Amino acid sequence: MNTPDFDIAICGAGPVGQALALLLSRQGFTAEKIALFDAKTAAQAEQDARSIAISYGSQQILQRAGSWPIKASAIREIHVSRRSHFGRSLMRADDYDVPALGYVARYGDIISPMQNALAQTQVHMLRPFHVGHIEENAEHVVVNLKHTETGSHSSVTTKILVQAEGGTFADQTQRDQRHDYQQTAIIAHVTCDQPQPQRAFERFTDQGPLALLPQEDGYALVWCARPALAEKLIALDDQTFLAELQVAFGHRLGQFQQISKRNAYPLGLNAQPDSTGRTVSIGNAAQTLHPVAGQGLNLGLRDAHTLAKCLSRQTTELTTAIPQFIEQRQTDRQLTIRITDSMARVFASSPDGSFTQSLLGISLGAIDVLKPFKNLLAGQMMYGWR
Repeated sequence: MNTPDFDIAICGAGPVGQALALLLSRQGFTAEKIALFDAKTAAQAEQDARSIAISYGSQQILQRAGSWPIKASAIREIHVSRRSHFGRSLMRADDYDVPALGYVARYGDIISPMQNALAQTQVHMLRPFHVGHIEENAEHVVVNLKHTETGSHSSVTTKILVQAEGGTFADQTQRDQRHDYQQTAIIAHVTCDQPQPQRAFERFTDQGPLALLPQEDGYALVWCARPALAEKLIALDDQTFLAELQVAFGHRLGQFQQISKRNAYPLGLNAQPDSTGRTVSIGNAAQTLHPVAGQGLNLGLRDAHTLAKCLSRQTTELTTAIPQFIEQRQTDRQLTIRITDSMARVFASSPDGSFTQSLLGISLGAIDVLKPFKNLLAGQMMYGWR
């Protein structure tokens, strides 16, 4: 029997895939027996300007992986409110004895230190390659690769294959848990004349949540709206768009002044804890979530952290780590899915001015009074279920 080329191969060199490789190498796993595949070049990944929310727990994982500090803006307060209704909730880092509830960073600024850290190891980085047909047998997994620039084909074998490249909801095949929220996220960076340093805002509207996350000289905007409205908003000129944003958000930050290029992404839940005897999915490859509360990457990093621990404990047969991982991640995954799915559905389920929405607005204020519930919610958002 031929010896496989690698012990662990990871499809997808995004933050989740690279975090897994770094954690494995730092936990004593033989680095030269780890491979990472990605369709993008390192330069393309570093140029990605999307803004990502990183929880405090995820910051700790990145630190363990040797890829922190990074260029990021701290979130010390989160203000949650319901448009046109009384009631709000405010979470503060000081209440939980942490330096920050989370951070906001550009995708490229997360990836760059990871790539630098991996360059100091013997981990094999194979890019730019598309992963094609995958064939699993009793001894190993065969991964067929196509070079994205030359078109040349090759293949490698590995004992364990980790799927860490999930793509976006619009690109994915249907999984066991799937729901199209009929919402589109408009992503951009905005500035205003009265910023509140280190305070993030999550404002629920009847169209979906509107988030403003403190970043650099302004805020990362994630505005979720139904497709028809999102299409109209995307088509507006900058000043008209900012005027519409002003109406939707209000004047807590004064006047909105400038906005960057806008991008739009359809939103949906698509989750399935895929695994076979020698393959396992993590991050967006296992679950794609609504962006409410910014839990997508954070859930994926917790996947990577747990999988690294399970694999590192195995000294003979790596495949025994897969069912252990699935069992250990089940509760956190399903709880996070239920929380984000419920928030995305309930707050946009009926129009502004309805009795239901009035109750929801009041419930936000009640969270501040019910301290045990608030502490549980904050703990889930920062660390996940542990």
